[in-house]
Amino acid sequence: MVTIRLTNTATHRKEDFRPIDAANVRMYVCGPTVYDRAHLGNARPVVVFDVLYRLLRQVYGDACVTYVRNFTDLDDKINATAQARKAAGDMRPLEALIRERTDETIGWYHADMDALGALRPTFEPRATDFVPQMVQMIGALIASGHAYERAGHVLFRVRSYASYGKLSGRSVDDMIAGARVEVAPFKEDPMDFVLWKPSDADLPGWPSPWGRGRPGWHIECSAMADELLMKDLPEAQKSFDIHAGGLDLQFPHHENEIAQSMCAHPDGHFANYWMHNEMLQVEGKKMSKSLGNFFTVRDLLDKGVPGEVIRFVLLGTHYSKPMDWTSDKASQAEATLRKWRALVSGAEDRGDIDSGVMNALADDLNTAGALARLHEMAREIAGNTTRDCFFEKAVFLASVRAMGLMTPELDGRMPSFDLAPLAGQLEAIRDEAKLSKDFSSVDKMKSMLVAAGVEVRMSKAGVELVPGPGFDPDKLPGLGR
Repeated sequence: MVTIRLTNTATHRKEDFRPIDAANVRMYVCGPTVYDRAHLGNARPVVVFDVLYRLLRQVYGDACVTYVRNFTDLDDKINATAQARKAAGDMRPLEALIRERTDETIGWYHADMDALGALRPTFEPRATDFVPQMVQMIGALIASGHAYERAGHVLFRVRSYASYGKLSGRSVDDMIAGARVEVAPFKEDPMDFVLWKPSDADLPGWPSPWGRGRPGWHIECSAMADELLMKDLPEAQKSFDIHAGGLDLQFPHHENEIAQSMCAHPDGHFANYWMHNEMLQVEGKKMSKSLGNFFTVRDLLDKGVPGEVIRFVLLGTHYSKPMDWTSDKASQAEATLRKWRALVSGAEDRGDIDSGVMNALADDLNTAGALARLHEMAREIAGNTTRDCFFEKAVFLASVRAMGLMTPELDGRMPSFDLAPLAGQLEAIRDEAKLSKDFSSVDKMKSMLVAAGVEVRMSKAGVELVPGPGFDPDKLPGLGR
């Protein structure tokens, strides 16, 4: 069996992955807050940990991996949208309006992530469906002295958990000195964070021992992970394998998750391995609306950028490094994928993954290394003119699909352009030119093709046309999108 090695944020080193139970490998990834379309930065953890999910299924078996990614459907922006609809005359209860809005945005999210080739997780819990479990966990924290109730609020006593700050590598006092913390008269300590807060009539709320209210953000993931990954385990075994998400969640969200979960189940470990992907930039700058470089996944898809191309670009940088999205990378990715699809046309996926690709993925999800190996394999196949390379093409296809590229689900999502007629036309013009010794028509057609981003390969064997970086079918007659 392949040994997977992962960089564990909790220990700050790369470690062999040893699952608690190889027959039930369990992973939790923090999902989106569903108030609007997912932006490109939201897509990075989805794609990165989709590759990990695929790798775990490859190594341990499809039925032996449980993957949970939540939807946070409790948020002030969601509430504001629902309140606006109510103010506009919709007489339904606020909770119904919130559900309608989040159903809509979850539908958008699924469509966009499907377009990127991401597999659906085993469970996709919505926070609003697990409020009773949150109330139960909060009650247990109060009973054990790790939380307290003040003025309808319940807060977690940060200093009651001695290891607080270990994940992010800083002490409580340093965090107070260097961070903005919410100051409230009902707090015992500035770092204490909210587990439950009261709701008035204009906000969604649920019954609790502390009055009608709603949970804080951090308790949501702890309760959902507890219910879906650890529910039936004895107290001493309340642990699961991998917890992952963006680096921006390391503090305070993941730090708070650890504190409240460990205090709720002090004999367990919560998550054994923590993984965090770095942030995304656009053309070398932080993505922001003020810079005009902020866009959603749907924006790119609507502009004709295939989801498979977005996925390819996201995987071109190791997840632990900042990733820069550029239009040049997208053009190169599209050209590469077109070449690869043409290369393996008619090949069958036999399920045999190249050892070089597998070893790269098993080495802390080295997707850039895996792509480099795929480029090498493609060159070897294309350069072999003595035979059809049926076996090599099958292995190549299986290896590409191990990264979620060129899968059956993505077939048809990449616009296809048949350049064969133009290749035949150019070859006929060349044959005529050989007789007339006038190659001006050949040069004219080649110039048109090159201007459209087509690589023209002419040899004694014939003419081959391949979409290259910057390929624009609108510049070719009959091939516009």
